[in-house]
Amino acid sequence: MQISEKYNPQETEQKWYNFWMENKYFHSEPNDKPPYTVVIPPPNVTGILHMGHMLNNTIQDVLVRRARMQGFNACWIPGTDHASIATEAKVVAKLKSEGVSKSDITREVFLKHAWEWTDKYGGTILEQLKKLGCSCDWDRTRFTMEEKLSQQVIKSFVDLYNKGLIYRGYRMVNWDPEAKTNISDEEVIFKEQNGKLYFLKYKIEGSEEFLSVATTRPETIFGDTAVCINPNDERYAHLKGKNVIVPIVNRVVPIIEDEYVDIEFGTGALKITPAHDTNDYEIGQKHHLKMIDALDDDGNLNEHGLHYAGKNRFEVRKEIAKELKEKDLLLKAEDYVNKVGTSERTGAVIEPKVSVQWFLKMSEIAKPALDVVMDDEIKFYPEKFKNTYKHWMENIRDWNISRQLWWGQQIPAFYYGDGENDFVVAENIEDALVLAKEKTGNSNLETSNLRQDEDALDTWFSSWLWPMSVFDGLLDPENKDINYYYPTADLVTGPDIIFFWVARMIMAGLEYRKEVPFKNVYFTGIVRDKQRRKMSKSLGNSPDPLELIDKYGADGVRVGILLSSAAGNDLLFDEDLMLQGRNFMTKIWNAFRLINMWNHEDKPANIADQQTIEWFENKLNKTVAEISDQFEKFRISDALHLIYKLIWDDFCGWYLEAIKPSYGEGISKEVYHKTIYFFEELMKLLHPFMPFLTEELWQTISERSIEDALIVAQQKKEEAFNEGIIKNFETAEDIISGIRNYRQTKGISPREAVELYTGASEFPNEAVIRKLANVTEIHFGEKTDKPSFTFLVGATEVSIPLSENLDLGEEKKKTEEEVAYLKGFLISVDKKLSNEKFVANAKPEIVEIERQKQKDAQDKIAILEEKLKSL
Repeated sequence: MQISEKYNPQETEQKWYNFWMENKYFHSEPNDKPPYTVVIPPPNVTGILHMGHMLNNTIQDVLVRRARMQGFNACWIPGTDHASIATEAKVVAKLKSEGVSKSDITREVFLKHAWEWTDKYGGTILEQLKKLGCSCDWDRTRFTMEEKLSQQVIKSFVDLYNKGLIYRGYRMVNWDPEAKTNISDEEVIFKEQNGKLYFLKYKIEGSEEFLSVATTRPETIFGDTAVCINPNDERYAHLKGKNVIVPIVNRVVPIIEDEYVDIEFGTGALKITPAHDTNDYEIGQKHHLKMIDALDDDGNLNEHGLHYAGKNRFEVRKEIAKELKEKDLLLKAEDYVNKVGTSERTGAVIEPKVSVQWFLKMSEIAKPALDVVMDDEIKFYPEKFKNTYKHWMENIRDWNISRQLWWGQQIPAFYYGDGENDFVVAENIEDALVLAKEKTGNSNLETSNLRQDEDALDTWFSSWLWPMSVFDGLLDPENKDINYYYPTADLVTGPDIIFFWVARMIMAGLEYRKEVPFKNVYFTGIVRDKQRRKMSKSLGNSPDPLELIDKYGADGVRVGILLSSAAGNDLLFDEDLMLQGRNFMTKIWNAFRLINMWNHEDKPANIADQQTIEWFENKLNKTVAEISDQFEKFRISDALHLIYKLIWDDFCGWYLEAIKPSYGEGISKEVYHKTIYFFEELMKLLHPFMPFLTEELWQTISERSIEDALIVAQQKKEEAFNEGIIKNFETAEDIISGIRNYRQTKGISPREAVELYTGASEFPNEAVIRKLANVTEIHFGEKTDKPSFTFLVGATEVSIPLSENLDLGEEKKKTEEEVAYLKGFLISVDKKLSNEKFVANAKPEIVEIERQKQKDAQDKIAILEEKLKSL
């Protein structure tokens, strides 16, 4: 068979991906095989492939391809998330560029534009995943806003409302002025920012005295309705029951008392702005204070802001500081670093705001979801994330599920009047009309009398159903897909969405299926650059994944990104790893070209070949068992390292060298067929990691039927292995390496044969040693008086008489220098071990390492001193 000199990923990858797609290898239907199901963490429909996606989806593909090759019916469900805030922002920006404002069009017109945008750009990231080699069941692609998934979201809302778990309430929320919607607590990112701490004078009514109150947000004074002191603060005892005048605003507000105020912090007096601070809101509720909202939805001051009305909050902050100073109402301003809440999506500074929102009670559904993780019914990898999960679940707050957006599932609440409770909740307007007639007793009501809630549901309220909704599990709870594929097997995701998504999917699964949605959760690390910065477009430190694939091949990139991604630890991206991945491809390709070049002859395998085959068979079986163990622990990177070493070091470095025929000779057919068998088994092990290269080689080795493609070939099962055979070959490797080291350090040609003297009675794999090290004679149980190069293999001493071509005087000088160095080293080790404090306090394993160093140095010195005598 002909094989090109170089492997060309660009030619190969599209060819095999098309082949896999055409033959439906990725598609799954329920059958009699055990299922292995993975649902993709749906990327935003607005998204394009970045390094985090590369890592996450490579790991998923490795797991899915491996399961397929182990006899499972593997089903990997792809799809995208409608991403309410991100997508709406993109559509609003697009319309703005065309001179259209969202406020000037209807919801229906806006949604038409949103769907057009989604249809145009929505499939980009899924197409990019194909370039990476992802073996998703593309026939099952889902989208969280498609009709059937939306129906399930609405169905769950109605169900939870009817169970009393969803309610409508007037609460303090996190307002994102850029996205113009509230967001949940989990979507608020706290960042340290440099600012000022302003000390304002609040004059006591009817007096020249004033209270000093510190704030970082002087623009909120327009919403002040009280100043609060601690009842136990003696400094302010004389002010109890009095009023103060809010600076600039000149509003008279009471001085109230509450133990919430920390006497030691700041001035011990707090301005209370119930509409603009979460803690102030609680105090305001407790003391029945008036609520004055001085900001509009854009973060600008409203009519309560007096002469600042219409100006942005940050602009007002600068201007009001000047006015306060001019009017002698500013005591001082200090530099101050504080943590400011920002929107995860837009980066805008969050503004606390009071509004009517929809909430889901969490305490009732959180308890069972905590138990299944703590009892290991769902296992987390790495396990450390159990504590993170536990802390959040035990301190969980009700989930604010409404968003002031149009793109998303519209809340199925229908209003028939202006009263607080003049609404019904139903899956559609027809059902709502029936309920409204019942509730009001007014049989003359019509659908035109009903208006649906304007808000949309939080995107996560859609994706928390994902493992069930992709199989239409809420529409038809007994359909064959949900009953076969659910619960799914493994979830691969980032720890940053452990609360947004992982915890909530567990709650939803237990609520609607009485079963966990998955058995294992593997948390990937974050991809960072060499300076440990998170990769991002804004920093410009994130390479384009598609450019990397073009440069190094998809397989090279997959291997490169996995070589450094231990479970749960951040990955420090280094393009050299991609180069290592590409070099690995080249190594494998050249190994096959070498095997392919050998002539096959009808002759029996020689002893060296037999010993090598016996060793590699056992080494392969041992590695298969070790790989299985690493996969069970979700140590994907470690499993790859094992395969990498088995191929690069053991197969290419030792096995092929040991069986390679002498110049001008052919290889035994028996050995050739065994070698091809080993190579095929290696390709099966490697396929989940490097699918394109391995399929290309597999199909090149021999003609294959559709059923015999590598993608569906079954990996080698675990078999018994003989550790003794493996250890013996490792001893032979050490002896060969020692002889090669002699040649390298003394400048002796590999063609110059050597003889050995050793105290051992025999060497394991003697035939392999003779062949690979070019050894003519081995004198077992003998010492030599000739000047020699001596080394230890374990406790066995091996000596090689020095070549006649060597300068013995120079050799003696080098040996004396080596002895002097080792004696100096031994003194430092002896000193450490004679230190009683060190021996008593150091860990036993550290002391043992030092003792081993001492023994090795002593043995080496003894050998070199013997050598000096002979020289």
